Amino acid sequence: MPVSPTASRPARSYAGAAARLAAADPVMARLVAEAGPPVVTPPLETPFSALVRSVLYQQLAGSAAAAIHGRLIAILEGRVVPERVMALPAETLRGAGLSASKAASIQDLAEKVLEGTVVLDPEGLRREGDAEVIARLTTVRGIGRWTAEMFLMFQLRRLDVWPVGDLGVRKGFGLAWQLPMPTAKELEPLGDPYRPYRSVVAWYCWRACELYAQAPKSALTR
Repeated sequence: MPVSPTASRPARSYAGAAARLAAADPVMARLVAEAGPPVVTPPLETPFSALVRSVLYQQLAGSAAAAIHGRLIAILEGRVVPERVMALPAETLRGAGLSASKAASIQDLAEKVLEGTVVLDPEGLRREGDAEVIARLTTVRGIGRWTAEMFLMFQLRRLDVWPVGDLGVRKGFGLAWQLPMPTAKELEPLGDPYRPYRSVVAWYCWRACELYAQAPKSALTR
């Protein structure tokens, strides 16, 4: 059943959107009943710091990434800002454990923020739609669409992001709605009835993988 944002004032939080979805759709009602309200940790970092962390954690085990991230924070004396990142020599970044490609990525991010190609100040971000944020972020070396979508969902708390390229979302949608796992192209229109709360549906798709396929608990659902 489509979720009408005009029926009443639109929800402004994950929990509020989950309640709205549960009232409108029986599958979502079951998911919310079984999984409980969405658990989305409030952002504790600046947008720039969150993106630096995302780049460092890509394709690394959590413990290794955490150690490298900790060393970088120490080198920056706790001030993860573009100016300080740009001031670090490449060999200093490599000494902290960053690969050449990750060092280049965070310096490219810092440079693009300073020159205004990537907007990360709160007021600027509020003015930009989801598509514009994604378009800007994906100009940065090492930041792809998925990373940009996770930034929108968890750092900016945008409620209508639909990460169709995420395997867990595709698998969870199939499990919850009792369909063969859709491709990314097939999943795109399946999210339309749940606008403007597709981020919340995606979160419950990850939970569906945990509930119905015994997938390990994800960092995205903690």
